[in-house]
Amino acid sequence: MTTTNRRYGDGCAIAIALDYVGERWALLIVRELLLGPKRFTDLQAGLPNAGAKVLAQRLRELEGADVVRRRTLPPPAASQVYELTEWGARLEDVIVALGNWGARAAEKSDDPVSADSAMIRLRSLFTGQPERPWTASYELRLGRERFTTRVVDGQLVAMTRGESHDRPDTVIESDPDTLARVLVEEQVTKAVEDSRLTITGDTEAADRLFDAVRS
Repeated sequence: MTTTNRRYGDGCAIAIALDYVGERWALLIVRELLLGPKRFTDLQAGLPNAGAKVLAQRLRELEGADVVRRRTLPPPAASQVYELTEWGARLEDVIVALGNWGARAAEKSDDPVSADSAMIRLRSLFTGQPERPWTASYELRLGRERFTTRVVDGQLVAMTRGESHDRPDTVIESDPDTLARVLVEEQVTKAVEDSRLTITGDTEAADRLFDAVRS
């Protein structure tokens, strides 16, 4: 494994971790890959302020550190994607904890969020509902991005990138910024009335999902 050229020279495990993922954009690349692999152009779309040169450099560093790897999808796609290694995927709890810690400051921000950021916010805010369990599958459509989510007995058990292979119980369509606001402050009914969020299929399952996030 290799780290960046700018090292802390400190034997503390925190400092060593930052040697690997402490450079600007590194943890946001990890965020963008938590829900599944992405092509370089997809990473650019999720991180529009990074710049192609910086993004490519960070990806090389993360590959060298065994946090990220490249692979080629089978035909007919046959495109190259980036994905987290098993070790890199263990950063999920770190990303979620940072998001929860920064939530108070984020409430004051008008900066846009990516589709992956909105979905990870949903996952981190979801509170299991064993006292009123339900089971449902969801497809969330955020612009051109698609995510599949499944709740079983009131517990969030799966969230992945891509369309649902089976017909979902509920389809929620919106944009990342609206979804992010609905998860923490804005009323779902207002977003629906303003045509910024649509729900098709089992609307009760949608209500339960949002209730579990905002409980």
